[in-house]
Amino acid sequence: MTVDLEMEQILSIFFQESAEGLDVMESGLLALDASSDRETINTIFRAAHSIKGGAATFGFTEISGFTHAVETLLDQMRDGSRPATTEAVQLLLQAVDVTREMVSLAGSKQPIVAPQAEPLTRQLSELLGRPAVKGELQPGVAPQPGIAPAPTAGPDAPIRAADAGVSGWRIDFRPHPSLFATCNDPLRLFRELSAFGDLVVHAATEGLPALADMDPTQCYLHWTLILHAPVAQAQLAEVFDWVDANSTILYEPLRSAVPAPVPEPPAEIAPPAPRAETSSAMPRPSRAAADAGSIRVATEKVDALINLVGELVITQSMLSRFSDHYDPSSVEALRRGLAQLSRNTRELQESVLKIRMLPISFSFNRFPRLVHELSRTLGKKVELRLSGENTEIDKTVLEKIGDPLVHLVRNALDHGLETPEARAATGKGDTGLLELNAFHEGGSVIIEVRDDGAGLNKERILAKAQERGLADPAAALTDEQIYDLIFLPGFSTAETVSDVSGRGVGMDVVRRNINDLGGHVHISSRAGQGSTVRIRLPLTLAILEGQMLRVGKEIYVISLISIIETVQPRGKHTHTIPGGTEVFKHRDTYLPIVRLHDLFDIEPDAREVDSGLLVVVESDGKRVAILVDELLAQQQVVIKSLDTNFRQIPGLAGATIHGDGTVALILDVPGLIALFMGKHAPQLAA
Repeated sequence: MTVDLEMEQILSIFFQESAEGLDVMESGLLALDASSDRETINTIFRAAHSIKGGAATFGFTEISGFTHAVETLLDQMRDGSRPATTEAVQLLLQAVDVTREMVSLAGSKQPIVAPQAEPLTRQLSELLGRPAVKGELQPGVAPQPGIAPAPTAGPDAPIRAADAGVSGWRIDFRPHPSLFATCNDPLRLFRELSAFGDLVVHAATEGLPALADMDPTQCYLHWTLILHAPVAQAQLAEVFDWVDANSTILYEPLRSAVPAPVPEPPAEIAPPAPRAETSSAMPRPSRAAADAGSIRVATEKVDALINLVGELVITQSMLSRFSDHYDPSSVEALRRGLAQLSRNTRELQESVLKIRMLPISFSFNRFPRLVHELSRTLGKKVELRLSGENTEIDKTVLEKIGDPLVHLVRNALDHGLETPEARAATGKGDTGLLELNAFHEGGSVIIEVRDDGAGLNKERILAKAQERGLADPAAALTDEQIYDLIFLPGFSTAETVSDVSGRGVGMDVVRRNINDLGGHVHISSRAGQGSTVRIRLPLTLAILEGQMLRVGKEIYVISLISIIETVQPRGKHTHTIPGGTEVFKHRDTYLPIVRLHDLFDIEPDAREVDSGLLVVVESDGKRVAILVDELLAQQQVVIKSLDTNFRQIPGLAGATIHGDGTVALILDVPGLIALFMGKHAPQLAA
């Protein structure tokens, strides 16, 4: 059981480090250009080599076999014998996607079957079989005459003898006794070596103890290996790469009278059938889903938490003496102790929340690849600028904001930014600019997606909305209201349906997902200069900045971010429309009045609108006025799930517990509006 647990932990680290290594490879390949230095390619190679070696160690032969050709190509690129052409980089980026899929399958203990692996391996082999184009240099690396490329281990690697007379090797392999405890398998090493040529293995058993004294986690053997193959010592060293730190390995060359010939390179493999271009990279397995149960925490955050717990224990010890020896003269000391407890609790709450905070770079990092692929598909030149990547946001919010951001970026690339020809015709540079920015503002996180494209066409948006019956032709709409039309379900201005856009699905989902997180989305645009989508999100979903409301004897909480304003109604501003629905004239528009006491069947203090207060709230572009008896304090509340502890109730997002033990229900503004609109839809439509 202990061994299995240790193995699971080591495997978990391998999967995590492989995911990080693939991210390093992807970002490095995207940054590869003529100005790149040798270290950039070395970094990419090291990441690929670690993934291949780790996969082979743990028996994931499908992964190690596939990444072998990737490693070979990178090795030739880093030593300057093969240039980093656009074709090579594209194949390597596709290989990153396939490897990511295979690692994800291995991590979820599913069969490692990736349909794209075989055709991509053929393409890589075909590229490796071609001679490098002379005069075409790898970025930042000049070929050095007389220096052979570093060898790569594996059966398909080019075989190069270190010395002309070497026909094989005698290897003395003496592993550390902990070889098995670190999950290394000598049989795997022997299989790798046998791929080079004939291998004879002699095991030395003199170190074996009696059976009763044998520890299955210890290695008592050492081996003498005779390999008949003219390979370089560096290729052998790569096979033992994962065990050489704690082992003694001696290499003795075997020489023949006649120098062993260097085999000819393998014959070229016919290229596979042409692949259809796709609009974006292969879908990446959701990293958030894979890591949903774990989170990496900086050591300083843990240290701060431990320190606060210590402070809390001291305060508790100080207060506990009052339960045994209470003296009225000690009231002031008790007050100080309670104040200290309050400070410690607040700091502890903040520290715990910080543990859940992750930099938004976890979400931003996917966009260089997405922009790279889509810009090629659309025939556009795009410069992507990321700023504010270190802005921290709650892990739950971060996981749920990824898909809406992808929709916004794709729309900016497809609809916002023009082609190089169109930009040149308007006096712009041929390269469009797409910016993603994140920063804190008050108690919220702001994310902006900005482009310098053509901007939104108000006339076209309004015409399309009226054509589809989504807007009243007689209504006079402001610019903001026209821009909001693109968030309506089924709205699209695309002339044709493509893999990128045109089906009218996406922007309505973006707004709904952002609203579900308690956030807002707003669009601004200037013709010919570009558009900006601004998203406001709460820092965390665990704590709510709320406004306390009272209706009768019941206390409710509503998110401050949903409140537009609070007004004292006057009789002349309220009207009843046919069907009994009440509306309130708020500036130049009429807002439906939502009576909480009717929706939740409770007894209010007063049923007349003039006797209460109206809280104007907004969600998904819709505004209503909620009638309440009284406004209470504003405070932070801890959200408790109703679904987990009771059942889901329409119009309610959860509950919180007051200091006196009573429960206050938290209003779900989008759900509340939907509930009200469902009951009064005919009257409001009329």
